[in-house]
Amino acid sequence: MDAAASPPLTIVQPGAGRVGGLAPGIGVVFKLNGADTGGSVSVVEHPFEVGALVPPHMHTREDEYSIVVEGEIGFRSGDREVVLGPGGYVTKPRNEMHAMWNAGPTPARMIEIITPAGFEGFFAELADLVAADAFTMDAMGVLASGYGLSFGSPDWLPDVVARFSLTVPPGV
Repeated sequence: MDAAASPPLTIVQPGAGRVGGLAPGIGVVFKLNGADTGGSVSVVEHPFEVGALVPPHMHTREDEYSIVVEGEIGFRSGDREVVLGPGGYVTKPRNEMHAMWNAGPTPARMIEIITPAGFEGFFAELADLVAADAFTMDAMGVLASGYGLSFGSPDWLPDVVARFSLTVPPGV
């Protein structure tokens, strides 16, 4: 790659980045987007309040790699489930239903690396809907389909919700 095609140098100071809400108890902090990386990767942080659940969903366009930095976060992808503490890593491949939740008694936080970049746009648009108090399940469905994202209700979800005393977001 020549210098003319290289992405710009991007510096994100600790604690910096646009902050938004995605669902009850789940937030997003934008760190690097596709414009920062030539489209190769995006990076966001997700804070999780106690009992928070990211409902089961499936990506068709990108893979996700998560690093737990605070608290305990549970992950379920296909038939595999794990709870990780700080320093734990997990892959969430595209085309596989997966979910994440705060599995512990304190707030948690993870870094999400998404490749290729682009899905951070979903988080930005969803955060804008939430901030404008314009979130509806219909709006979510339209937004999700535009990003190749679908939601599901796998048979394992009620068990995970019960074991970890999770709060299920509206419409799930």
